[in-house]
Amino acid sequence: MIDFHCHIDLFPDPQAVLDEVDARGTYVLAVTTTPKAWRGTKKLVGDRRRVRVALGLHPELVAQRHQEVPLLCGLLPGARYVGEIGIDGSPPHRDSLELQKAVFDRILTECAMLGGRVMTIHSRGAATAVLDALERQADAGTPILHWFSGTMKELERAAQLGCWFSVGPAMLRSRRGRELAAAMPLDRMLTETDAPFARDGDSPLMPWQAYDCLTDLEMISGIGRSELASRIRDNLKQLASYRAASR
Repeated sequence: MIDFHCHIDLFPDPQAVLDEVDARGTYVLAVTTTPKAWRGTKKLVGDRRRVRVALGLHPELVAQRHQEVPLLCGLLPGARYVGEIGIDGSPPHRDSLELQKAVFDRILTECAMLGGRVMTIHSRGAATAVLDALERQADAGTPILHWFSGTMKELERAAQLGCWFSVGPAMLRSRRGRELAAAMPLDRMLTETDAPFARDGDSPLMPWQAYDCLTDLEMISGIGRSELASRIRDNLKQLASYRAASR
């Protein structure tokens, strides 16, 4: 199982979640919402083989935490994965849109200077702005658009730019989410939960529930669950080989 976008540190008992991740053999990318959270999450994760930690500054927090951008840039040389980063254009965050764009550009520029990073990217209500930035910084690394919710035209542009996509059970509950997933290149798709924000009823999704979305993907694609799981694993291996080659 693969959960390529999960906020491990924000669970009520992250240690218990990590222990269960180990027991189930789940591969997890633990994203962070602020640079200050990265070191703490790395300490929490320790030397677990299947869990990696991404260095992030969530766009929803940029207005309050943009002073941490220099800290993020200083930590980047030691971070193989970057996220959650991006731009949020939804109504509560439009007042900080220009600041978000400037911060995202700065992070992409720094990633490019370091030879590129694997990046998990937030683009709610701002897909075109995110794609414009990625086009300006084509050497920033491998962009993975998490829970993509843009238009079909924006998705086509993202695919042409070489973007990857991560989808999860919460995204595929909606008809729109399933339509977008059906148009995504399967050889650049990974699974995610966005837990603990994404939920399963009254409870947060857990990393080992990322593959719950395979039932919907099977209906969308006509490809069986086991074959889909195999392809997702192959995609992760391919992504790891890209990362190894760029170091």
